[in-house]
Amino acid sequence: MSIFKACDIRGVYPDELDEEHAFAVGRALGTELAGRACVLGGDLRRSTPTLKSAVREGLLRSGADVIDLGVVPTPVAYWAQRSLRAHGVVVVTASHNPPRYNGMKFMVGDRPPMPEDVTRLAQRVQTGDFADGSGRASERNVKRQYMDWLRSRFGRAAEGLRVLVDAGNGCASEWAPTALREAGCLVEELFCEPDGTFPNRSPNPSSAEALAEASRQATERGVDLAVAFDGDADRAVFLDEAGTFVDGDKAIIIFARHVLALEPHAAIVYDLKCTRRVPEQVTLAGGRALPEKSGYAFIKSRLLEERAAFAGEASGHFFFRELGGDDGIYAALRMAQVVKASGRPFSGLLASIPPYFITPDIRIPRRAGDGKQTVEHLKKAFADYPLDDTDGVRIEFGNGWALCRVSVTEPVITFRFEGDTPEALEEIKGRVLAQIPD
Repeated sequence: MSIFKACDIRGVYPDELDEEHAFAVGRALGTELAGRACVLGGDLRRSTPTLKSAVREGLLRSGADVIDLGVVPTPVAYWAQRSLRAHGVVVVTASHNPPRYNGMKFMVGDRPPMPEDVTRLAQRVQTGDFADGSGRASERNVKRQYMDWLRSRFGRAAEGLRVLVDAGNGCASEWAPTALREAGCLVEELFCEPDGTFPNRSPNPSSAEALAEASRQATERGVDLAVAFDGDADRAVFLDEAGTFVDGDKAIIIFARHVLALEPHAAIVYDLKCTRRVPEQVTLAGGRALPEKSGYAFIKSRLLEERAAFAGEASGHFFFRELGGDDGIYAALRMAQVVKASGRPFSGLLASIPPYFITPDIRIPRRAGDGKQTVEHLKKAFADYPLDDTDGVRIEFGNGWALCRVSVTEPVITFRFEGDTPEALEEIKGRVLAQIPD
C-alpha cells in the first residue's frame, strides 16, 4: 500500500514507512523548498524521533534550512511557520491513526498540498530527483511565544469556567491545559501525561465510545465543558456539562453563529458529511454556506480562496480566518469563550439547534482500489436518484441522503446517512448498505 495519500503521507511503521522513506521524503521536500527555511516538528509516537531525524537529514542534504521545534502539536508547527516566516513545514505524525502508524504532514509555501502535489513528491522520491546542498540547522522552543499569542487573542475570556481536558496522552497534553488556564479556566486534567503508545484511549476522539471516561469524569468533576483532542491536537471534540458527546455538526453550528454575530454575511465553509442543519442554520444566521469535500487540504484551501470567516469538518477540524487553518487548542479556547459569554450551560446552547437524525461515520475496511469500485457500484445502483460526486457519491433521497467516500488517510470507505425521521434514516441506511458488494 502506498504511503502517499491524497494530501499527506501515512503508513504502518516500519513495514510501510521507515527511516529510509523518511529520508527520501526529506530530500524531496528540501528540493521543493529550493534552499529556503523549513519548520520541523513531530508528535509523541515511539517511531517519531528516528523518522524525524531522517527527515531532518534529508532536508539539510537537499539544501533546506531546518528550524527544529521538537515535539509540538501540528497546529503549533503551522503557527510557527507563519510566525517565523519559514517557507515550509513538516510534521512527523500520523494524527488520529493507531500507534503503529506514522506519517508526515507538510506544506511548501502558504497553501496546503493537493493530490497533484503529493503525486509530484512521490515521483520525485521514486526517481531520486533531488537537489544537493548543505542546509543549516537550528532548534527553537516556541511554547511561550505561542501561549503569549493565544493570550493576546483571548485574555481572560473564560474566567472561572470549569473545563475538563482529555488530551488522550497526545500532543495536547502539556499545551491545552496551560492555554485554558491562562484564559482563566479552572482546568481538570484527564490523560494529560504524554505517552505515544496512547495507553488510555484511541488517538481518534470522534466517537462517544472513545470518550466514555471523559464523559464519566465530566459529571463527577462538575465541569461546564469538556474537550478531547486527537493525537496531534489539530482536532477538538466537545462534551457538555452532563458528559454528553457533542456532534461535530453541532459544534460547527455553535461556532458559525458566534462568528456571524461578529461578522454578518460572512462565508462559512462546511464539509459534505455535515447534517443539512449546518447550511440551514448558517443561512438563518445571515451567512453564506459553502459546501466542500472532506479533508484538511480541501477545506483549508476553500477557506483561503473564499476568505471565509470559519470552516468546519464534522470530524472536529475547525478552521478560522485569523489562523489561516485549523487548531484544536485555539478551537477549545474559542468554545470556552462562547460558553462563558452566553451565561448559559453548554447544553442550553446546544438545545437551540433543531433536532436532526444522522449517523456517525460508518467505516468499512477496503483494500486499495476497492473503495473506488464501491463508489462506482453505488452510482450505478442509484442512477435514478440525484447524485453528487464532489466527494465519493452523495445520493439524495426525498427524505434524506447517503454519502459514500473513500478515506484519504486509511484503507476504508466511509458512509454517513441522514433522514428526516429516525425511520427514514434506517430505511435509507438499509437500502444503501444492502447494495455494498462483499
